[in-house]
Amino acid sequence: MGLEKDLPPGEELVGCLRPFIEHLASSSLSPKTIRRHVDNLWLLGGEIIRDLNYDLALRKMAADRLLRNVIHEDGGPLIHNGSEEEQRSLDSTCRKLHRFLSQPQR
Repeated sequence: MGLEKDLPPGEELVGCLRPFIEHLASSSLSPKTIRRHVDNLWLLGGEIIRDLNYDLALRKMAADRLLRNVIHEDGGPLIHNGSEEEQRSLDSTCRKLHRFLSQPQR
């Protein structure tokens, strides 16, 4: 469970991710694939919130900047206590999210 102080940055992250989730929902991906990506976004958010608790300076950063700092064209952050399969899945979602956020209209 999280801490009360984690709610505002968590809600801000959800706001940043909502357009991507809507994009996934309107795509031709299977419901199972969309669920996997949404689960991975939940995991990504958890990793970002974990970082906020270890580096208090990050709390001053906007959520969109935090997000862009941890996702890259080759994947996302390392999962704490995750398997290789979970890491590969998260990296796949992060690459897709990175491409989405890098589109010119974004």
